[in-house]
Amino acid sequence: MSIPILQYSLSTHNHRVNSFEFLAGEEQPKLYTTDNLPSCSEVDEIIWAAYRQIFSEHQTLSSTKQPFLESQLRFSQITVKDFIKGLLLSSEFRYLNYDVNNNYRFVEICVQRILGRDVYNEREKLAFSVIIGSKGLEFFIDLLLDSHEYLENFGDSVVPYQRRRIIFQRNKGEIPFNLKTPRLDYSFLSKQFMPQLSWTGPIRRFRPQEQKPKAGDPALFFSMLSDISLI
Repeated sequence: MSIPILQYSLSTHNHRVNSFEFLAGEEQPKLYTTDNLPSCSEVDEIIWAAYRQIFSEHQTLSSTKQPFLESQLRFSQITVKDFIKGLLLSSEFRYLNYDVNNNYRFVEICVQRILGRDVYNEREKLAFSVIIGSKGLEFFIDLLLDSHEYLENFGDSVVPYQRRRIIFQRNKGEIPFNLKTPRLDYSFLSKQFMPQLSWTGPIRRFRPQEQKPKAGDPALFFSMLSDISLI
């Protein structure tokens, strides 16, 4: 028996923040789309925008490039939405984002990068986490890409972009979603194949006077002078 998606209210701490398209007097986001038969250079920009949105600026590396998908998009064999799906289901995206995080953090990353907004609340995060746990990663990706919200805002031909303007962090001001680090915390260092350093012994503060002078150290000369003066 499959588990249906949990119901959650559409409320958030910044739900009154206007989207880009409704905020008067501000610069509008640039749309990267294949609707107007783009040139070769414009296709390059579309591909770069897709990498930057899905992998973020932290993960846009040579190792995350997908040459086969790029070739298909250039020759109009797939849509922008198909290209986005290919990036999301790539082993590189899974390794950099899914394998090193728990489901809650992964839901945040995907909602921000696919739907262009932050999660509404903990209930939405929990609902999507249950979907990942019960039906798998690919089903969750398809659920977001085939949602009414995605199709209404991006359709098949527009690269997703940040629709909600800000995430506010203390002492950092307003930063976009794609500049947030995808990592979770130190509890996941083992999954990132990094050593976990811990010290269970007593904490001992280092005092400069405890350091013994070496040969040629001026401190030896001054100590000799003090010894002579005491004779």
